[in-house]
Amino acid sequence: MNIPFLSFDPANRLIKHEILNNFENFFDKGWYVLGEQVKQFEQEYANYNQVEHCVGVSNGLDALHIALKALEIGEGDEVIVPSNTYIATLLAVSYVGALPVLVEPDIQTYNLDPANIEAAITPRTKAIMPVHLYGQSCDMASINAIAEKHGLYVIEDNAQSQGSLFNNKLTGSWGHINGTSFYPGKNLGALGDAGAVTTNDAALAAKAAVLRNYGSQKKYYNEVIGFNMRLDECQAGFLSVKLKYLHEWTRQRQEIAGWYNEILCNSQDLILPYTNPQATHVYHLYVVRTPLRDQLQQHLSAQGIGSLIHYPIPPHLQQAYQSLGFSKGSFPIAETIADTCLSLPLWPGMTKEMVEEVCSAINSFFQSTSKPQAAAITSINS
Repeated sequence: MNIPFLSFDPANRLIKHEILNNFENFFDKGWYVLGEQVKQFEQEYANYNQVEHCVGVSNGLDALHIALKALEIGEGDEVIVPSNTYIATLLAVSYVGALPVLVEPDIQTYNLDPANIEAAITPRTKAIMPVHLYGQSCDMASINAIAEKHGLYVIEDNAQSQGSLFNNKLTGSWGHINGTSFYPGKNLGALGDAGAVTTNDAALAAKAAVLRNYGSQKKYYNEVIGFNMRLDECQAGFLSVKLKYLHEWTRQRQEIAGWYNEILCNSQDLILPYTNPQATHVYHLYVVRTPLRDQLQQHLSAQGIGSLIHYPIPPHLQQAYQSLGFSKGSFPIAETIADTCLSLPLWPGMTKEMVEEVCSAINSFFQSTSKPQAAAITSINS
C-alpha cells in the first residue's frame, strides 16, 4: 500500500462542488482585490479564533512581519524566538531590522520553554514570539505572565496550530497581535499562499490593514510606507468554504493521532508526541523521535510510505544566520530534535488501515535492528 505523507484528495473531493461554485461567483463579480470575500472571511475567522479583529494578508511570514511593524519594533530591538522553529519566525524579525534572540524549547512539547525566557531578556528586548509548533499550544499563561512582568509584547506564530487551546483559550488570541498561515498544507489551508493577523486591539488591527495595502486606507493617499501584502480575494473565498469543515478535520486529525498512540504506545524504540495536560493538540504534524531516524525514514520509503523531517537544520545552523555566530552545540535541545524527529503521515481522510500499515512498517524496522535502542532513547530525551 502506497501511503503519501500528505494527501489533499479526500478533503478536496468533499468540498470540490462548493469551491467551484465559489470561484464562479468570484469570477462573475469581477472584483479581484480586497472585496467582499476578504471581508467575509476576516469576520468568519475572527469569530472562529474568538478575537475581535482579523486582517487577511498574503502569507504567514508577511503576517508576522506586519505584526512586528504594527508594534513599531525595528533597528536595535530584540525579539525572543524559539531555537526550534521554521526559519520564517526569524526572517520576520530580521525583516524589521531587529535581532532574533534564540531560546531553547521544552524537550517534551518542543515548544518555547518559559523557564528559559527570562535569562534571555535584555534592555533591548521588545517582544516574545512563541511558536505553537506541530499543532500544540505553547504554555501561554506562563509566557504572558513573563511578558507582563517585563513590559514586553507577545506575538504568537500560530501557523501550525489553528484551533489548539491552552487553558481553554485559543492560540492566536493570547498575544497583543499574532500571525497565522493558510499555506495549503496547514490545518486550514488555502489553494495557494495566504495568511492573517489576529488581535483584540482595534488600533493594531487598523495599522495592520494599512500596512498590508501600500500604507493606505484610501486609494492614492498613503499614510505610511507600507507593503503589498493583501489576502487574495479568490483565496479568501476558498478559505471561507474550508473553514466550515475545520472542526471536523481537526477531529479526524486527533482520531488518527489516537490510532498511532494506541498502536505505538508500547514501543521502546520511539518517543511519541507528548501533550501538556493544560493544552490541546490539533496534530498539524505527528512527530516521533528516534536516534535511527534516517534509517527509519529510508525503510518507510522502501515500503511506499512517505514521511518528512521538520526541520533537519535548526535556524542557528542555517547559512542565512551564520552572522549570529552560533555553531554546533550552541542550542543542544534544538539540535537533538532536528537530528531525531520524523513526521509520519497524517491527514483528514486517512484510514485506520493506513495507520496500521505505517505502524507495522515501523515495528518491522525496529525488529530487524540488532541493537536495543532503549538506552539511546533515554539519552535523546534527557
